[in-house]
Amino acid sequence: MFQQRKDNYKKIEEKRGSKLLVYVTSDRPNIGAQISSDILSPFTEHLDKIGDVDKISLLIYTRGGNTLAAWSLVNLIRSFCKELEVIIPFNCHSAGTLISLGSNKIIMTKQATLGPIDPSVNGPLNPSIPGSPDPNSKVPVSVEFVDSYLQMAQKELGIKDEQGLSNILIDLTKHIHPLTLGQVYKSKSQIQMLAKKLLAHHEVEEQNEDEIIKFLCSESGSHDYTINRKEAKNLGLNIEKPSMELYRIIKDIYDDIEKELQMRSPFDPNILLGTSNQNSYQLRRALIESIDYGTDVFLSEGTIIRQVVQQQGGQRAIIQDNRTFEGWKRENSN
Repeated sequence: MFQQRKDNYKKIEEKRGSKLLVYVTSDRPNIGAQISSDILSPFTEHLDKIGDVDKISLLIYTRGGNTLAAWSLVNLIRSFCKELEVIIPFNCHSAGTLISLGSNKIIMTKQATLGPIDPSVNGPLNPSIPGSPDPNSKVPVSVEFVDSYLQMAQKELGIKDEQGLSNILIDLTKHIHPLTLGQVYKSKSQIQMLAKKLLAHHEVEEQNEDEIIKFLCSESGSHDYTINRKEAKNLGLNIEKPSMELYRIIKDIYDDIEKELQMRSPFDPNILLGTSNQNSYQLRRALIESIDYGTDVFLSEGTIIRQVVQQQGGQRAIIQDNRTFEGWKRENSN
């Protein structure tokens, strides 16, 4: 919990000569969280308490999220400091990698990984995830996967006539909403533009800029590809290896947050219910912390109900999720 982590936060601030912000989005199976624009308000409260300083360290763990939210977060933090460094304890993928590009320096542990920044479109019109206990969960639509699908139709299947390509596109819209596909097209050029602007802060060699963007946007092959510390440095990014003492502090912080957010335990409503047919829940899905302003936590709260219904051939249990709250809450004050 925050009070136990606070001493380690102080140690990082002393060692780095900075003010520390911690941002973690849970990747707990079935109930994870992503970077989104709703972080800007709580981050502003933390930054107002910190004030204008020379240097801010952002310790971040995330699997990604909204690219414009990532862009806005970098600009917000940088408006409060002269120098921004990112500390990565483990995974910092997709929009998290985009945030890292906007720093002056990236501190990566031995297990830390970055990832491609080819965006995945997330929105209410995305396809729903079949069988997910979260009624609001949607399938992210990868920009590169859509592009690869269309390229496969032309290059591998040899479909080049207008009618054939038109049929491929029409079939695609049966599974992915046309407005989502339009957003995919827009996102591709947008992510390249954002990456180029953010790399100006990172102070990479000018001749490396285009190669870095090209690799992160498409040439890595898959959105699941991971980039370790050595490869990130070889790409031309400004990477620092932490001392063993700093590494242990970073790892202690991450291990404590991982345990608090139950990130290794898949969310299963049947386990939550046990032998009962109704149970309330409170799920911790993300947090923002600083010594100066304490903790903001992203919560999902509600009641899980199991109903047994009669169907042809027997009975079937249906799980109903009555969610009563979802959003950020102030929890610990300094």
